[in-house]
Amino acid sequence: MSTIRPAFKHEARVAGLFAALGDTSVTEPVEHLVLSFEGIDGDIHAGYTRKSGGREPWYARGTEMRNERQLSIVCLDELAQAANGMGIVRIAPEWIGANMVLAGVPRLSMLPPRTVLFFENGVTLRIDGQNAPCRFAGAKIAENYPEHNQTELALSFPKAAKRLRGLVAWVEVPGTIGHDETVQLKVPEQWTWQPD
Repeated sequence: MSTIRPAFKHEARVAGLFAALGDTSVTEPVEHLVLSFEGIDGDIHAGYTRKSGGREPWYARGTEMRNERQLSIVCLDELAQAANGMGIVRIAPEWIGANMVLAGVPRLSMLPPRTVLFFENGVTLRIDGQNAPCRFAGAKIAENYPEHNQTELALSFPKAAKRLRGLVAWVEVPGTIGHDETVQLKVPEQWTWQPD
């Protein structure tokens, strides 16, 4: 029998906003995020659909699929833990393509799928799940530490950032998100499913 944990609410704050407005996944700080149903206007990850990649081995690479990765959300505490595991001073959110830093959510990466984020200006985001760390993001981090072996540092990121890389989300209600906005999290019922 599964143990059911009831739904609950939690409050957080927007502590940083970023967008990838060029031809790279590296983001840069912005004053606000303008969101449509496709994601962040002008961002490299915007779109109703996306091409499948290494995270979806059940599809042929490049298969068009629903874009559930419109935004990447991180917290600074977890990035600091990952940096420590890599033996470096810090990981900046923009190096790994983050779009938002949330403050006030312990163990952010462990929020379950279907958690809904309600922003004070009316935007709603729905969490799809954890953002698995990869060597490509590790390579972007390594570029900022030229004194390290680039390959070794890049390859250390997936292990050091496992369950610390943050979350991916998609836009449920569009609008604009600004700095220091309050966010209400509605965390759904949780359980662990196991076959008999």
